[in-house]
Amino acid sequence: MTSTPQSNSVRWLLEVTAAAAPADPAAFEQQRQLLRSVAQFDRASRTWWRCLGTLDARALEVLQCLYEAARRFGTEVGIRAVAAPAGWSGDCFCDAGELAAFALAQADAGRPLGQLHLS
Repeated sequence: MTSTPQSNSVRWLLEVTAAAAPADPAAFEQQRQLLRSVAQFDRASRTWWRCLGTLDARALEVLQCLYEAARRFGTEVGIRAVAAPAGWSGDCFCDAGELAAFALAQADAGRPLGQLHLS
């Protein structure tokens, strides 16, 4: 469940990141083309990032794109819960426990959430 920003309690977001893999200019451009539609790029850290306030179809599309970049280019994908900044006007999670419950429910037995299957 998500909440609107009017709540006085701490609001939570999922911060998803993809650290650019070392690559020649052509491969880096391919990474950029793949990720630019779903995340912002921070040049200083060479990391794409996006905050998600709900787990809907668009959020799943963002996550799928980040994991596709990991599969194709070796980007390092990270997901963590962060407190929503004061100016956040989008959806957010009601509490960190909600995120933990979701992660537990979605994780395969013996495989941490986000770990790719070996093929």
